[in-house]
Amino acid sequence: MKVFWTKNPKKVGEEHPDLSEDPEYSQRLQYLGDKQQNCTIRLNHVTQKDSHMYYFRFTTNKPGGIWTGKPGVSLTVTDLQVESPERVTEGDSVRLTCKSSCTLTDRATFIWYRNSQPLTERRDRNNELLLQSVRREDAGRYSCALHGHTYISPAVYLNVMHPSKNVSVSISPSGEIVEGDSVTLICSSDSNPPALNFSWFKEDESSAVGSGQSFSALQSGRFYCEAHNQHGSQRSDAVTVTGVSSADWGVSYSHSNICALKDSSVIMSCTYTYPTGYQIMKVFWTKNPVNGKKPPDLSEDPEYSQRLQYLGDKQQNCTIRLNHVIQKDSHMYYFRFITDKPDKKWTSTPGVNLTVTDLQVESPERVTEGDSVRLTCKSSCTLTDRATFIWYRNSQPLTERRDRNNELLLQSVRREDAGRYSCALHGHTYISPAVHLNVTYPPKSVSVFISPSAEIVEGDSVTLICSSDSNPPALNFSWFKEGESSSVGSGQSFSALQSGRFYCEAHNQHGSQRSDAVTVTVEVHPRSSWHVIFGIAVACGALVILTIIIILFV
Repeated sequence: MKVFWTKNPKKVGEEHPDLSEDPEYSQRLQYLGDKQQNCTIRLNHVTQKDSHMYYFRFTTNKPGGIWTGKPGVSLTVTDLQVESPERVTEGDSVRLTCKSSCTLTDRATFIWYRNSQPLTERRDRNNELLLQSVRREDAGRYSCALHGHTYISPAVYLNVMHPSKNVSVSISPSGEIVEGDSVTLICSSDSNPPALNFSWFKEDESSAVGSGQSFSALQSGRFYCEAHNQHGSQRSDAVTVTGVSSADWGVSYSHSNICALKDSSVIMSCTYTYPTGYQIMKVFWTKNPVNGKKPPDLSEDPEYSQRLQYLGDKQQNCTIRLNHVIQKDSHMYYFRFITDKPDKKWTSTPGVNLTVTDLQVESPERVTEGDSVRLTCKSSCTLTDRATFIWYRNSQPLTERRDRNNELLLQSVRREDAGRYSCALHGHTYISPAVHLNVTYPPKSVSVFISPSAEIVEGDSVTLICSSDSNPPALNFSWFKEGESSSVGSGQSFSALQSGRFYCEAHNQHGSQRSDAVTVTVEVHPRSSWHVIFGIAVACGALVILTIIIILFV
């Protein structure tokens, strides 16, 4: 006699496998029954590969005494998955679900974990975890398990979005500065997503004094920041910046913004003052100062030293000239002076903002003959100097087109106006890149060319070729014979086989024009009667030869 469990019975005639002898099951399967009535088994550490139909089978000592219990037991092995929204906003309620692919047979008690730590008091026969009025501290990686089981589901991250909180300002290097220098204020906040917009305010002023996560304070006062994300904003406590009096210190710039043309010379004019009793030790211009670093002297910078000329003095005038400016020179520039007193130095802010521009011609890609067209000489900023514009076509100046207006107006444009247009400023060497003005027009000057000649022998042909001046080029051609209403051919060339006067019409999308007619003449030669020749041939062969020669040369 034998009792055992099997799975997915083999085909008819094949022996049923005993799972206790199968290497995949033998170490995990335990028979709890007997050979009387109980056929219970335990299968440990099941995996999803164990999902099958299982059957109990026994054999007796009687012939044919074999039995397989059907339909058997269908075992489905499932894992657990946490179902959760990708993100929630602080204050919302969120429901997480511990899901399986089938209904668990055992009466299940669920355990929840956050960041691998069990949530005590979250043991429930319900497979849902409800977080009411979710907080930012609830963010983390959530997983679930069944009480009494070692298997824990894969973790799912719960992202809790919240507005900026705990906004604060840090000061570097300290809260006290020497007038003319600056101190950096840095705004930090706890927010999700991180705050990207920061505004800076000075107490008792309604308008913002700066933006960005850091701000350079150049004067005394109490400053605070506001941090913003899409869920809200919060302001920090104010911090105090202390500086010395600036009553006798200062720099005045003639222009705070300068727009200059590429390759031109720029003059940055300024004057400065300082208290009596101080001696100026050094004056120089610098750019884009970096907090905590010594401001560079541009006259010692290889990129500037050959182009920068100091026109001022060590008294009041701090004017400079920068020659052959390029677009890389677009920066904020500052004048700085150092006195003979310790820590008594001054960098004037906000300085001079220099923008170096080139010129670009703005023009329609194409215009039709007879239209009016306006070309514009554009720059990326408004030129500081009073500009007089010069226009060029095909590198040649348009002599009467010097104007303080940056536009060139071509009224009733002609085909001769097509070409490459560029612009410049009077007194400057820089010329803009050229832009092509394409003037389109219907066919003009349509004519017919004859090849090889206008006279042909009957049976030959002459080729007529149609040409025209048009833009875009004519692609459609029609041929006509005078005195006939219908066309006799198409295409740019036409073979004439008969006498007559012929002309062509050339077409493009803007119109058409016909050519003058040309004359084709076909010569007709007289023919002799061959039966006479054959009659003479019967009479005399010599005469035949002579007669043929005469006929051929008549």
